[in-house]
Amino acid sequence: MDSKEKSISLLIFLSLMSISTSLQYQTLVIHFLPMPQSLNWTIQKEARIIPTTESEAETTLLSVDLHHVDNLSPSALSSTPEALFNLRLERDSVRVSMLSNMVARGGRHARPRKEGDFSSPVTSGFAQGSGEYLARIGIGTPARYFSMVLDTGSDVSWVQCAPCQKCYNQTDPIFISSKSKSFASVACGSPLCRLLYSPSCSTRKKCQYEVNYGDGSFTIGELAIETLRFARSHVNNFALGCGHDNEGLFMGASGLLGLGRGKLSFPIQTGHRFGGKFSYCLVDRFASSNPSWIIFGTSSISRNVVFTPMLTNPILGSFYYVGLNGISVGGVRVPGITSSLFRLNRSGNGGVIIDSGTSVTRLVLPAYIALRDAFRAGASNLKSAQNLLLFDTCYNFTGKSEVMVPTVVLHFTNVDILLPASNYLIPVDSKGRFCFAFAGTSDGFSIIGNIQQQGFEVVFDLETSRVGFAPHGCA
Repeated sequence: MDSKEKSISLLIFLSLMSISTSLQYQTLVIHFLPMPQSLNWTIQKEARIIPTTESEAETTLLSVDLHHVDNLSPSALSSTPEALFNLRLERDSVRVSMLSNMVARGGRHARPRKEGDFSSPVTSGFAQGSGEYLARIGIGTPARYFSMVLDTGSDVSWVQCAPCQKCYNQTDPIFISSKSKSFASVACGSPLCRLLYSPSCSTRKKCQYEVNYGDGSFTIGELAIETLRFARSHVNNFALGCGHDNEGLFMGASGLLGLGRGKLSFPIQTGHRFGGKFSYCLVDRFASSNPSWIIFGTSSISRNVVFTPMLTNPILGSFYYVGLNGISVGGVRVPGITSSLFRLNRSGNGGVIIDSGTSVTRLVLPAYIALRDAFRAGASNLKSAQNLLLFDTCYNFTGKSEVMVPTVVLHFTNVDILLPASNYLIPVDSKGRFCFAFAGTSDGFSIIGNIQQQGFEVVFDLETSRVGFAPHGCA
């Protein structure tokens, strides 16, 4: 920290200490890290298809449960809660590095190759670099079901396919396209093939895709048309990558469903049916046994949702950008945290994205330092604890059932979001140590992670370019 940052931090600390008696507080109920639990996909709730009206039979609501990726990994069951949590933080750092590399490359997922309305259960992929939540999705005719990462930071959807030149280990059998009656390769030079960033041709004139995730993970294969199935409904003619050469931190998942804003993403490809709208709600994994969920369709918007405009990066069009204008601690705006720190410029730099695959919110360093120091000042009565990895503000709540902590409010454009205490103070071991779940970044842009999103219904309305939030949305 340079002398200017130290002066700003001291000013924030002194100003908040002088008014600390009038700060707003809320209750944090103490929950320790949960023991890992296995997931039995066969007992999960089926996806439900609900037509909105009789005249809109093709516009439906599809709901799917989501589950955390840790529950899919057999090795997780033999890990301690602390070891598993540390691994999640390491994966989270990989995820942030991946997003940073994508922004630096202007969203170019792939290198040029030298060769010629719906809902479902959601499982978190906290343990991997490319996404935190998984859903069970059927592929092909007859359908075979696979655990797929759902990722708001990706566009191209894909599944590992036989024959494998190189495939990582997954919990399901590899998808065999020759056994599907609905599988059809996409021809080179076709309009669909040209939607890829860097398409290429195979010797058999089939459209080839390649996606690199910036953390060393990649998938290479042919682009195809296939049918996706969700219990009693299906999506025909969906452009899906059939990956024959895949490598990365996908923790047993069979592939990925891209939920970004690109032309090949699931929301865009199915926009005519689901109105370009989807929402999800991610439960607090430390305090709830209920599943998270995701819903696609025009009926996926709750009545109490409040919206902020969705911004567009002129260079990188896949991510969901929003305007963040400030942050309050204890009901007081933190000095020095202004919209200028989060501005998205014409060159595509800066800005703030909403991301389901990042766990811990990252703020540009000046904003994080100001927020951290303001929180420390407001929580000066709490007993400090040793820091952990990226967390530099931790507390010892051993022997307590609840504590009072300063409130934290995110001030988006037109919307103020009061975070529950469990969305910014989280357990990091089984002994009562909790840490402030924000971190700083020097990458120039900020990320609102899924810990801060938990418990909210988060709505993505691509038709009207807005992002919405509804508290208590997982009930």
